[in-house]
Amino acid sequence: MSLPVTTLTLAARHGRLLLIGGLIAGALMPALASALKPWLQELVALLLFLAALRVGPDRVTGSLRSAGSTLGLTLLYQLLLPLAAAMLVLVCGLANTPAALAVVLMLSAPSISGSPNLAILSGADPAPAFRLLIVGTALLPLTVLPVFHVMPMLGSGGQVVHSAGRLLLVIAGAALAAFTLRRTILRQFDARGIAALDGASALTMAVVVIGLMSAVGPALRTAPISLLFWIGFAFLVNFGFQIAAALLLRISDAPQGLPAKAIVAGNRNIALFLVALPPATTDQLLMFIGCYQIPMYTTPLVLSAFYRRMARG
Repeated sequence: MSLPVTTLTLAARHGRLLLIGGLIAGALMPALASALKPWLQELVALLLFLAALRVGPDRVTGSLRSAGSTLGLTLLYQLLLPLAAAMLVLVCGLANTPAALAVVLMLSAPSISGSPNLAILSGADPAPAFRLLIVGTALLPLTVLPVFHVMPMLGSGGQVVHSAGRLLLVIAGAALAAFTLRRTILRQFDARGIAALDGASALTMAVVVIGLMSAVGPALRTAPISLLFWIGFAFLVNFGFQIAAALLLRISDAPQGLPAKAIVAGNRNIALFLVALPPATTDQLLMFIGCYQIPMYTTPLVLSAFYRRMARG
């Protein structure tokens, strides 16, 4: 066995710990986090490519029944839930608070690009997460506009539509490149090849999370109490929606692919809005987005046993 494959296999075996190491490095090494931040788009594209290569074109396409289920779940996640949350915070008079804005925007966002990789590290089938990522990103221009209409304090939805279009192009390019390889050179993967791909995904995710933690390191030194609040709030929102989704999916008529679908419920690409909304709005979200990475990248370590129990029924 070659040295690179051996290294990647070890990375796959210890992928959850690698993510924790990335979180710690991002918080304690702000210079490294700042240096990696400009490369996040390229790293995310690499993650998408590795996930598409791992899943393959046939499993992403799925059956017509799976496509209908994916569409319905996407509308629930990205339209009904954020509209319900928006109505609730408006009725309670909390719509202008940073926490309320963060929750509504998080629920309005599609899946994070790394959700298939999180599913792999949690021991789950990544295909449902990849389908939700593609459909959710494609539908974002339609689902986000009603939410922004209900909460005009969020700003204009037009820029969000433009950002979603760019992200969809990145996903399409990464998937096309990966699927072309699967149809030509890499038609079959043995167990060692799959483990190497999983290791490459784990290493890439560990590097990505370092760059995403660039806002947390300074807060650790200057505002530790506020940081603790936002970390707790991020865990409550992220894990809360994951666990609620898993429990509801388990008692529904379509529990297939439960872990991946539940992972998407709590792990959304809220950072997408950073390039689309006015600074007056995004400045209130930076701390939450930084803290949100912690439950996101500890999902495989903390919830994988829970997902195994849910999947067994």
